[in-house]
Amino acid sequence: MPETPRTVGGRYQLGALLGSGGMADVRRAHDPVLGRDVAIKLLRTDDTVDRERFDSEARLVAMLNHENVVTVLDAGVQDGLPWLALELVDGETMADRLTTGTPTPQALAVLGAQVAAALRHAHGHGIVHRDVKPGNVLIDGTDRARLTDFGIARLVDGGASLTLTGHTIGTAAYLAPEQVTGEPVTTATDVYALGLVLLEGLTGRREYDGPPVEAALARLHRSPLVPASLPTGWPGLISTMTATAPTERPSADAVARRLLELARTSAATTHAPARAAEATAALPLAPIPTEPETGARRHRLALVAVAAVVALTVGLSALLLGGSPGAEDPASAADASSTVRTPTPTTTATTGTLTPTAPATDATPVAIVQGTSSPRTTTARSNAQKPKPRPAQHPVKPKPGPKGKPKSKPKGKPKGKPRGKPKGKPGPKGKPGRP
Repeated sequence: MPETPRTVGGRYQLGALLGSGGMADVRRAHDPVLGRDVAIKLLRTDDTVDRERFDSEARLVAMLNHENVVTVLDAGVQDGLPWLALELVDGETMADRLTTGTPTPQALAVLGAQVAAALRHAHGHGIVHRDVKPGNVLIDGTDRARLTDFGIARLVDGGASLTLTGHTIGTAAYLAPEQVTGEPVTTATDVYALGLVLLEGLTGRREYDGPPVEAALARLHRSPLVPASLPTGWPGLISTMTATAPTERPSADAVARRLLELARTSAATTHAPARAAEATAALPLAPIPTEPETGARRHRLALVAVAAVVALTVGLSALLLGGSPGAEDPASAADASSTVRTPTPTTTATTGTLTPTAPATDATPVAIVQGTSSPRTTTARSNAQKPKPRPAQHPVKPKPGPKGKPKSKPKGKPKGKPRGKPKGKPGPKGKPGRP
């Protein structure tokens, strides 16, 4: 293994080790020419395949220029070993953040949307990353994410593959099913891996954990377990991103837009209780309109007054009618003047006898006139409270006097006199004579 030089490219002074990958180390370095710190990625071996991959990475990353992709600043060879000068990101990896705690759904959606935007940019240039995982996502102090390590990336329509037949390359926990089975990779491969990263961020556990071979084969036997209890919108998105068939997965562009929607929804849900409390406290009772209510009340009072006057007038009229000749009972007529009564079946009268056709309970007072075929009825209306029904008062049949005459005469006088005198002589016992 070659010794690590202290300076590369004649200007970059190597410093502390930042990380190590499968074939290269990343060190912090200082550029005295521009007075800034950079990250130097230095190939660790002189293997031919590794070198070809390293050179491929330099060319592919140089094609990209996006705020969520680590920028290539320079490249060269030092003592037979190729190196890359990359943009230095001071912060942590997404793997570090997931280890320290589970991010909120809103924060995860924002980070995921940035990674999806980086993939959208790479896919637009025909580049498949093939190794999307939390360790390859760098996060700076402003929570800006950058996708890095395109070491095994390749063009979708590129030349010969550098992977040996019967082998796969990538991180076992985040491989897509087509990578495990050795089928051609597409842009959908990166979407699947990002779906597993998001699922891990929500649940706090790695979906396919364990030894590399077991973890890789596990996805061929079962789909990822997406809890239905995840926040609204997340289960459906992750389920489609991790679909077994690549054609059923959404594009990186669709994922980025959906994650931004979830970020806004999560933000609104987070602040919803505070806004609801303020709205509840600020809502006054609806003001009671004074003018319409006052006018309506005056109108009702006027109607009540008119009704009272009408009732009083009708009552007085009934009282006067009750005291006139021909009334059956002054007390009954006076009582009827203050009570609202409904008409009941009338009572017929014949000379000398009274025969009611129906019970007289709560009946309208009837004035009976002798010699008429129908009685005169008086009715009084009033708004006073209806009294309890009085017991039925049946007229008393008068006892006949001597010689067939009634004992008592009916009160009142008949309204008219019969015209002319009856012909013939009166019959015996007061019967009318024959004509």
